[in-house]
Amino acid sequence: MKRLQQFRNIGIMAHVDAGKTTVTERMLYYTGFTHRLGNVDDGNTVMDSDPQEEKRGITISSAAITTYWDYAGERYQINIIDTPGHVDFAAEVERSLRVLDGAVAVFCAKSGVQPQSESVWRQANRYNIPRIVMINKMDRQGAEFMRVVNEIRTLLHANAVPVQLPIGAEDDHRGIVDLITMRALLWNSDDGKQFEETAIPAHLLPEAEKQRNHLLEELSLTNEELFELFTTNAAAITTKTIYKALRQATVSMQLVPVVCGAAYRNKGVQPLLNAVVQYLPSPVDITDVAGIDPSTEEQKVVRTDENAPFAGLAFKIITNDYTGKLALVRVYSGVLRQGDTVWNSRTGKKVRVSRLMRIMSDKYETVDQIGAGDIGALVGLKEVKTGDTLADPDNKVLLESIFFPEPMIGYSIEAKSSKESVKLGEALSQLLDEDPTLVVETNKETGQTILKGMGELHLEVVLEKLATEYEVEVNKGQPQIAYKEILTQSVLHKEIFKKQNGGPGSYAEIHFELSPREQNLPGLEFIDEIKGGAIPKEFIASVQKGFAAAMQSGVLAGYPVKSMRVRLFDGDIHENDSHAQDFELAAGMGFKAAALKAAPKMLEPVMQVDITTPDEYMGAITGDLNRRRGIIRGIEMKGNVQCIKAEVPLSGLFGYIITLRSLSSGRATVSLTFHDYQLVPDNVSVK
Repeated sequence: MKRLQQFRNIGIMAHVDAGKTTVTERMLYYTGFTHRLGNVDDGNTVMDSDPQEEKRGITISSAAITTYWDYAGERYQINIIDTPGHVDFAAEVERSLRVLDGAVAVFCAKSGVQPQSESVWRQANRYNIPRIVMINKMDRQGAEFMRVVNEIRTLLHANAVPVQLPIGAEDDHRGIVDLITMRALLWNSDDGKQFEETAIPAHLLPEAEKQRNHLLEELSLTNEELFELFTTNAAAITTKTIYKALRQATVSMQLVPVVCGAAYRNKGVQPLLNAVVQYLPSPVDITDVAGIDPSTEEQKVVRTDENAPFAGLAFKIITNDYTGKLALVRVYSGVLRQGDTVWNSRTGKKVRVSRLMRIMSDKYETVDQIGAGDIGALVGLKEVKTGDTLADPDNKVLLESIFFPEPMIGYSIEAKSSKESVKLGEALSQLLDEDPTLVVETNKETGQTILKGMGELHLEVVLEKLATEYEVEVNKGQPQIAYKEILTQSVLHKEIFKKQNGGPGSYAEIHFELSPREQNLPGLEFIDEIKGGAIPKEFIASVQKGFAAAMQSGVLAGYPVKSMRVRLFDGDIHENDSHAQDFELAAGMGFKAAALKAAPKMLEPVMQVDITTPDEYMGAITGDLNRRRGIIRGIEMKGNVQCIKAEVPLSGLFGYIITLRSLSSGRATVSLTFHDYQLVPDNVSVK
């Protein structure tokens, strides 16, 4: 159990360009994993090892690595996952957060809370991930520590409480004040390895005492022992008492500790590593993980215990030239050993694990076993996919899978030569294994292959991978948007499916009401109001299956129906000629007929567009947004720039980044995030 207490599975998450990869690189340097300082601008970081990441200077794929940190005489194993900040790769954040115990949220001291940092914060909320905040880039012009803390409180609704204060800002940033020990740490070497502990500078002492008092106030609301001391004898509060209370409050998500520094200038990273082991949870702090018994569909608890049966979740698939297909797995329970046989929840098959490896970014180290709480790579599981539960064949369990958003846009693609068609198919198969947000479909009318993804950059990266890694050149068509359809009126309908050929026949009769769902909730709401056995139970399930399949292709333009309600209230069978498949077919035919009468409408994806721009370009940018059918929801001044929030249909945003650069002489930045689906205006045609 002590070994588990010294594990930390953490993610580094942030908006693009907040410095999360640099923070991770410095963590690896100071833990001794690397012996040189890698920089994103130089394209020589350990975590961004993909050639496209080096080329673009952004994280595309979540990278995992294992390192070690010594603190208070103990050695801690830290499994770090550096996640992308660009919205097109948000699914990488999603799958990483699913298997992590804690996270470091990195914010730029100048830019503060940015659109994608809001998105990843919401993702972490969904998985109940305890966090600490690192306010980075305190050396940047315009850096303001307390402004960013207040933005985190107001915009993210988080109880962010500083445990450090910066000493100086911008070019004068020299170190930090530790509000728990009430000492100053000053960095005095270029590589950041050496720093000295001194008394707090006199001019900072009043603010330090004020913020320490605020920290104790917040902690006293979460801890009875500290509350008693704070209200009766505050001088008796020890640093040990504060650390204990702060850890409890962080793990229970009652409080978010805030630290600071300038990772690029090698300041503040060692205290951040201390904070990771001090405050973020170990696997032991998450004692029970919810699962389902696949045989009974009842809840089954998975214990974080090496002596329990094995259970783990495959959260990422990688195809490696050296090892072949790798499944990255978080082990929740038991121990997995080389040569063990495991059960795959999706296929229902038993598979043998030929090798186990520890992840070192783009390198791997063979190990004999991976125990509860750890993350490792499995070799030999050919059919495994992202989100599969792997478990002891004698103690099967199904763990919560991973949510992935639907792809927003697509391109029709084809190999440039017939010789490369087979090669293209094989390459796409590998890419789909690795990236669950990629979808490949075949257009029934044209026979074209449609590659769908989360955005233009996402698909651009995939096409470049096809060309460089798989050596397959493709022709791509015009962008295709993932429209949907919706029903706006209720319709009563009777459908009879009847087929007689002289021998055994087919017969199914259903009476139903087709209507919109309340609040247009997504998916199919199926209501069974059959009385007196007019349709047997086994056929009712087939009716539901038929409607669910039919709504994948709407009646206006063949796009999926986002939402609908079916109330089945009557029907009939033939004593000899009715079969389950007949009722499934009747549902499909009934949907096509009824949906045409239910006033179907088209829906289009609308994006939230967050633009940061100098004031002089405001007129040109807002005018351009209006031409794209954009609705401006707000404009506010932030520092010396204007921040525009708008909602714009995705159809009007192709190539927008290039246009924005032109309108602002390259000085404006934009973040695009999916907002929701909205009705296409009647005066707008969908091609």
